[in-house]
Amino acid sequence: MRLLYIADGRSPTARNWMGNFIQAGHEVHLASTFPCEPIDGMASMNVIPVAMSDLYGQSGMQCGGVGSLLRKVFPVELRTRIRRVLAPFSFQRATSAFVESITRVQPQLIHAMRIPFEGMVASMAVSRLRGAGEWAGVPLLISVWGNDFTLHAISTPSMATYTRQALQHCDGLHTDCQRDLRLARNLGFPADKPGIVLPGGGGVRLDVFYPPEGASLSVERGFTVINPRGFRAYVSNDTIFKAMPLVRKEIPDVRFICTSMAGEPQAQKWVADLEISGYVDLLPQKSHPEMANLFRRSQVSLSITTHDGTPNSLLEAMACGCFPIAGDIESIREWIIPGENGLLVDPTDPVELAGAILACASQPELRKHAQERNLQLVRERAEYHQTILAAEVFYRQMVGQ
Repeated sequence: MRLLYIADGRSPTARNWMGNFIQAGHEVHLASTFPCEPIDGMASMNVIPVAMSDLYGQSGMQCGGVGSLLRKVFPVELRTRIRRVLAPFSFQRATSAFVESITRVQPQLIHAMRIPFEGMVASMAVSRLRGAGEWAGVPLLISVWGNDFTLHAISTPSMATYTRQALQHCDGLHTDCQRDLRLARNLGFPADKPGIVLPGGGGVRLDVFYPPEGASLSVERGFTVINPRGFRAYVSNDTIFKAMPLVRKEIPDVRFICTSMAGEPQAQKWVADLEISGYVDLLPQKSHPEMANLFRRSQVSLSITTHDGTPNSLLEAMACGCFPIAGDIESIREWIIPGENGLLVDPTDPVELAGAILACASQPELRKHAQERNLQLVRERAEYHQTILAAEVFYRQMVGQ
């Protein structure tokens, strides 16, 4: 199949998904909304900026000049709000650029990975072409990421309007949790159009993410907690950092690992203000094999968010035998039963989070049970080969329509 994606080309989730289809022998083209490196084997790539995205660098860090200044001065939550307000002013140019991409590539399927702002631009481009009688038959598939509905769609009236338009103009929907498929129907995704629920990144490679062999579940050699979520507007990093000294009081040799946080000013400020530099590591973004090793070295993985779908890092940690503690939200309850294979906490309460980490540290039998159950869950519902096969079948069904 000849596939055209519009996605944030820096995103590990998007890159992983597209890489899977390149490896499967499909012709993959990318219109990236951010500057990024192409993926090996990709047929073509161009950059279509949306909402100041051209100010951002390839690795997720911003470039010099205005972009660097914004990053230093404004926290991630404020930058996200600014982008939501400015996004509609960039839609016309981005839509015209994507129409050119569609005309050049002539894909059999268009896949927008995320509603804001890729799905919005794709739906406007497809609507424009169909209105002109061109490419009326090419189907548009949109992937919904964890906070598209619960955070972004309700943030401003214009975001709500553009979200509904995207759902009405697309031909199929991919979500990573049942909750989002239900919410999509409530927001206007037609009942006669197909939807599928699959892990957003294409599933978990169990030859990379697997439990350590013969690892001790005691805390005699120290206790390591990993936060793999980086900086996003919906990740409660303030709660996580405030919980760290509370845990340290009870477990003196605890260590916290925070990936995708090296050089992040807000993280550095929290470390300094809370005086926790001696047991906190702020690391850069890591590859999948590196993340797998970090998960296997850690006893607990945190996913403390106020909005989410099914995080890939949550599934990867579960596959590696790392005990999950997550924010208590509906989508996460599709995977975690509190007290059985993980713990759920109020994402705004550092005391409750610290208590959950300490409870986990004191119950090796709970961690052992969770380790066995979580690996089984990932094998049954998120294994890479099964996920990609199901996705490819869904693609072919949409192309056949």
